[in-house]
Amino acid sequence: MTGRPIRVWRLGEPGRRRVVMISTMHGNEPHTRQILTSLRDRRPIRGIDLGVIPTYNPDGLARHSRRHARGVDLNRNYPNDWVDLDGNYESGPRPASEPETGAVMGFLRRIDPARVINFHQPLNGVDTDTKDPRFARRLARALWPPQTRLDCGGLCHGTMTGWFNARFEGSALTVEYAARPARQRMTAEAPRQLLRVLGATRGPG
Repeated sequence: MTGRPIRVWRLGEPGRRRVVMISTMHGNEPHTRQILTSLRDRRPIRGIDLGVIPTYNPDGLARHSRRHARGVDLNRNYPNDWVDLDGNYESGPRPASEPETGAVMGFLRRIDPARVINFHQPLNGVDTDTKDPRFARRLARALWPPQTRLDCGGLCHGTMTGWFNARFEGSALTVEYAARPARQRMTAEAPRQLLRVLGATRGPG
């Protein structure tokens, strides 16, 4: 089966600072989805306007594959510094060729968030080589992964964060957790830490 829908939830309070969190662009990196579903499923969030995409690549998740159903690495398909890559980092026939890319680009254009946090595995670090390194350092201190520079071994072409940072006033960054983070960390600790660093709280239901 292909063409599974990408689902977005809007949480928090309209009119507050807009934040978007994304997980599972690569279907073999599933654990950080638990952070976003925990934010979605527990008490209401106050203090920010939060959009969450727990599963960016549902077809890849179903196949336990980094790439999507047609074999494209969705985090190499964006039209910023796109190059023609093959193999595990297959970037597609052209920039933004894939429907998943177009859908998320459209969503981010409509929302125009102040911050985008993109969760990956398994490199275990918060990327400080980004548009707002000061916030990246704060996030690393809050979430506990070390600060790092994620240069993809020279293959950081066509990434979602690179595209967003080049075209929006807001900033996007990548947070990498380890290959097998503890469930307690994903479902309880990380959601609480994220809300704290973003100046948000949980309110009554």
